Amino acid sequence: MRRRASLVLLALAVCCAAMAPTLRWYAFPRLAKIPPNQYQETVLEARPATLLNYSTLKSEKVEKLTIVQTLKGNVEESKRIERDAGRDVVVWDALAYVMGPDGKMVSKIPERYIFDAHTQAPVHATGETVDGDPVRREGIEFKWPFLTEKRDYQYFDAQTRTAAPIHYKGTRNFRGMEVYYFEQTIPWTKVPMPKAMPVKIPPEVLADSGLTRWYSTKRMFWIEPVTGAPVNGEEIHKEELRNAKALMGQDTITVFEGHVKMREDYVASVGELVESNRLMVLMLVSYMPWSLTVLALALLALAFWLEARSRRRSAPPVPAGSVTAPV
Repeated sequence: MRRRASLVLLALAVCCAAMAPTLRWYAFPRLAKIPPNQYQETVLEARPATLLNYSTLKSEKVEKLTIVQTLKGNVEESKRIERDAGRDVVVWDALAYVMGPDGKMVSKIPERYIFDAHTQAPVHATGETVDGDPVRREGIEFKWPFLTEKRDYQYFDAQTRTAAPIHYKGTRNFRGMEVYYFEQTIPWTKVPMPKAMPVKIPPEVLADSGLTRWYSTKRMFWIEPVTGAPVNGEEIHKEELRNAKALMGQDTITVFEGHVKMREDYVASVGELVESNRLMVLMLVSYMPWSLTVLALALLALAFWLEARSRRRSAPPVPAGSVTAPV
């Protein structure tokens, strides 16, 4: 190219063309991450619910049952695990605190969830626990990956300490937002007793009586696919004590049964947070790469147009009336 302006435009076009895939495939995995110090609280309620009254040892209908779910980032543990893992790691100290209608504790189950900051894949390290018991997670929990796909995922169930498929059931509209809907059903499964309960039952008594705890749930999530964040979650949850006749006079007793839903104010606040984070992710994976691609094509076209215009102007004029004789 002869014109300096054309060369500058060509260089800018090449730069923009190179930046587009760099943002999508290099910057996005390094910038789109869960912060290690994140704190989140969600309140869920079952209205009404069936709950075991530990003073009478009978199941009763109650107005509501409340579950406070907290996720607290443990920065010190994240840094410790990152030194060995060689990647960005997030450690969430989670707690599911269950309260009856009187505000008293029904149960509380702590967890430590360790995962990759970008992919949300579990990272296995010392301290990975549920209710104080060591576990080795497979699959996701609490959050889906960025750019969630229309497919089934493995989802970890804290009650059973195992992972099972959570099935993609279609795209839906949730309060003006396009979301992916997922369902997981856990059949009746024998699960450990919570370590914190209103009544402490010694392990030897449990062993002698044969008392066991069983659990089943239908888990539902509405996921915003760009961020992978749940904008709504529900469970149809059931728990029973079986072989309970020796201690409670009945063979099977319902501990808890109810349809658990996110409280309305938390649904609204989560939606606002997801909308702001969604824009940031789209800037990295869509808006900026495509804008740079279009800009690169426009600059390239302008460079060639300026070069062609320059060449037409610099071409020597043909004398009027001149004739080229055939050879």
